Amino acid sequence: MLTRSRCKVHWKTQDATGWRTRNEEMPAKERGCALLADRHLGLVEGVRGLLETEFEAVVVVGDEVSLFESARQLHVAMAVVDLSLRRGDGLGLIRRIRSRFPQLKLVALSVHDEENVELAAIEAGADGFVLKRSIATDLLPTIDAVFAGSAM
Repeated sequence: MLTRSRCKVHWKTQDATGWRTRNEEMPAKERGCALLADRHLGLVEGVRGLLETEFEAVVVVGDEVSLFESARQLHVAMAVVDLSLRRGDGLGLIRRIRSRFPQLKLVALSVHDEENVELAAIEAGADGFVLKRSIATDLLPTIDAVFAGSAM
């Protein structure tokens, strides 16, 4: 089990050049802990591997209860959440995450490639959106954009 201190996120750090704010891109491994919420086991290990290149630790959950409990206890920097985690109400899930954890960076994943799905996810509170079929090429650039303050 990961400890709270290992995943605690420090949004401001001081280095020789001064303070780095959360709106600036944070280098890999300084981003703290990521939370991956997806119940599709075939995809999870690949996504986890990608996230491990950018984050100190990656916690994988497969249900909504574990998602909220892990986000609360571990103080994660980012959550990557499959819209189908909550059957029939993925947008409601995004809204609940956003209301309970307003500072959390949030990327939504979906198999649905209709433009209205992406727009709805962003309107619900996601900072970024990635199609599952494009995870290998789009997830890390989307994460970089979210940390840089420019949602995709």
